[in-house]
Amino acid sequence: MAEAELEEQEREEEDYRLDGEVVDAILQATEDNDATRLAALMEPLHAADIADLLEQVSGHERRAILRLWGREIDGDILTEIDESIREEVIASLPPEVLADAVRELDSDDVVDLIEDLEEPQQAQILGALDEPDRMAVEKSLSYPEHSAGRLMQREVVTAPAHWSVGQTIDFLRKAEWLPDQFYHVILVDPAHHPQGNVTLGRILSASRALKLSEITEPEFRTISVYQDEGDVAYAFNQYHLISAAVVDDDERLVGVITIDDAMAVLDEEHEEDILRLAGVGDDSSISDTVLETVRQRLPWLMVNLLTAILASGVISIFEGTIQKLVALAVLMPIVASMGGNAGTQTLTVAVRAMATKSLTESNVWRVVRREAIVGLLNGLAFAVVMGVVASFWFSGPHLGIVIALAMVINLVVAALSGILIPLALEKLGADPALASGTFVTTMTDVVGFFAFLGLASVMLL
Repeated sequence: MAEAELEEQEREEEDYRLDGEVVDAILQATEDNDATRLAALMEPLHAADIADLLEQVSGHERRAILRLWGREIDGDILTEIDESIREEVIASLPPEVLADAVRELDSDDVVDLIEDLEEPQQAQILGALDEPDRMAVEKSLSYPEHSAGRLMQREVVTAPAHWSVGQTIDFLRKAEWLPDQFYHVILVDPAHHPQGNVTLGRILSASRALKLSEITEPEFRTISVYQDEGDVAYAFNQYHLISAAVVDDDERLVGVITIDDAMAVLDEEHEEDILRLAGVGDDSSISDTVLETVRQRLPWLMVNLLTAILASGVISIFEGTIQKLVALAVLMPIVASMGGNAGTQTLTVAVRAMATKSLTESNVWRVVRREAIVGLLNGLAFAVVMGVVASFWFSGPHLGIVIALAMVINLVVAALSGILIPLALEKLGADPALASGTFVTTMTDVVGFFAFLGLASVMLL
């Protein structure tokens, strides 16, 4: 039964992956210069799958596909393509194809598409838009980067609060400019201040004579146009929002943010944290070139080299001790490695809690105490294990006692470092995810080596 369930799970996972046979067929059609066959293979694919395909193949293969099929590309595909290759893809498209693609998009998608492009490409896309759409995009681009103003779409469905359900339905049926996705009709006063939300479901289920003001949602939240997009995503997740009105300094409605955009930001925030914790930058991608990858990773590897030299400096202090007890060199890496792993565990939990605002001033010291106790208990458990192993390995209890004490000290320090270092960095205005890993590893290495070799010098010599 377990094997059958595992096979079923594997089949379900495969359903969401780009079929390798399809990819091979697409590359073969491209190599054969068979545009008809290529179009037939690409037509059933979702925009996200096409974007994945373009990201996964080599640069040469990507250019060949776009040369043969690029005229079929649309706006949805462009918005799905990773930023690392977006400029390359846009540059390869004929101007008329690019113009048709961007005209299909809502303003927020156009902003997301061009905000990281170079000025010539930005001008090319803006020039393809109609005057009202171009003005809307340029206005959004005038807001700070990573703000709600960049995230929102300008196409907003509004209605006066005194309208009836019937009037609203008739208005929606006649309107030709409606955005592709919207979930609420926002009620506004004559000065265009938002007053409340009415869901499309309530509109469709209510009688035509009912006033919109009578079926508004009980809770209504607005977002400042200058609000950081990370905080916007948090609000959507925390308060289970589907869409939210965006207001300017005068509390006038200027746009709306929908859940798909908010969740995309949340996903990007999580991805950035993971990449930064690993010290590979916040925009690494499998489609990056060798030189780009080296450029992203080299600085943090250099920092790690410097911290490793610091740890080696601690070892050199006890050079005489190691020469007299060579067994210490065998056991040293164990203490440091266990501390590093324990610190990384705590650090990962702490950074994640800080990102989701679960770690606050009201609970921080309770969490610190918990981590210290966890570190102590883990230290005691592994102290027993390593104490016994070292005693039998080197035929005597003394070395076992030394490594047991060092293990307890380092695991407690690792647990405290894993939470206190990111907290301190956040207080100083630094990104905890970006810098904490290096400091925690340095702390556990230095303390681990110093505790182990120092105790050995005192107790064994």
